[in-house]
Amino acid sequence: MNKLNCWEFKKCGRQFGGEKVTDLGLCPAVIEISLGGVHDGEFGGRACWVLAGTICKGTIQGNCAEKMRECEKCDFYEYVKKQEGNNFLSVATLLQMIKDYNNREL
Repeated sequence: MNKLNCWEFKKCGRQFGGEKVTDLGLCPAVIEISLGGVHDGEFGGRACWVLAGTICKGTIQGNCAEKMRECEKCDFYEYVKKQEGNNFLSVATLLQMIKDYNNREL
């Protein structure tokens, strides 16, 4: 089963080398290392709904709480949820992963 990252699925152009990076910057999903490997994705590429600053309908979005209702309607969110089935991680779990990563001892 092919598991695409959000930038591959949505073709937003905000990934490394993407055509919209100059105008919109790199997407947070492309650089969020705390979520690397989640749902078999690269960085936050298969958990973009918990990341602030992703783009939807041409607009850069706010934080997870502000955008979650729209994300739950997103074709990419549904795509990942269907592929992962019982292994689909909750928003709370994903946010805890980010928090734990950021609080780790170096």
